[in-house]
Amino acid sequence: MLRCTIVLLAWLASNALAFGAEAEKPADFVSAMAPIMANLRTAASYARTGNVALAQIETDEAVARWKQLAPNAPGLLPAHPPADVSGFLDRGRDQLTTIAGALDRGDNAAAGRELLAIRQAFHALRRQAGLYDLGDCIFEIAPAMETLRVAAIRYGDQPASANAEGTVAAASAFRDRLQRCNEWANGEIAAQGEFRRLIDGAIASSGEIAHAAMAGDGPLVHRYLIELQSFAQLLDFRYG
Repeated sequence: MLRCTIVLLAWLASNALAFGAEAEKPADFVSAMAPIMANLRTAASYARTGNVALAQIETDEAVARWKQLAPNAPGLLPAHPPADVSGFLDRGRDQLTTIAGALDRGDNAAAGRELLAIRQAFHALRRQAGLYDLGDCIFEIAPAMETLRVAAIRYGDQPASANAEGTVAAASAFRDRLQRCNEWANGEIAAQGEFRRLIDGAIASSGEIAHAAMAGDGPLVHRYLIELQSFAQLLDFRYG
């Protein structure tokens, strides 16, 4: 019954996209990709937290939008488009099929890997086109967060001074990334209460985890690590 409901909702979403095609008419390829990327960010978040049904709905919507976009893409590209747009669309179509299959099997990890791969490819395409904004900056904090996670876990396993220094360095690098993203936010987003809570909270906690490591407080390092991972995930979910 749940899967039937999902299929029905996806069908309704697909038809809503088709009926609204004339009204939407995105001005360019990047604008056309924006709602698809939003679907994929949301699907990745749901897959990570085990909400398979909701991840399937978001993936089905992305598939419907992708099918609608592909034949119209040439008319949405600039005079000098980034290389391999057609290859990106072809690979993305296949990856979305893989994601749908992984979610059907309950393999959230495999779905998450493919979702990340599509998003990485799109951000690479944007960089080729000379585009960069807050979303790109937020997307790029993930490696810094992973470096901090590894350093903090290593410190928790062996709270030696060298591992404390590694945690402090990783926290500083992560904090620098966050501050850079804060600077990339336009006036409207920068003034949003949600954005301020997430970015300011993450910047503050990245300083606190460094202080905890220098003080030799392993449990506090772990607590701030969990908090920072939540901040990073929410920033990506909302603004990535």
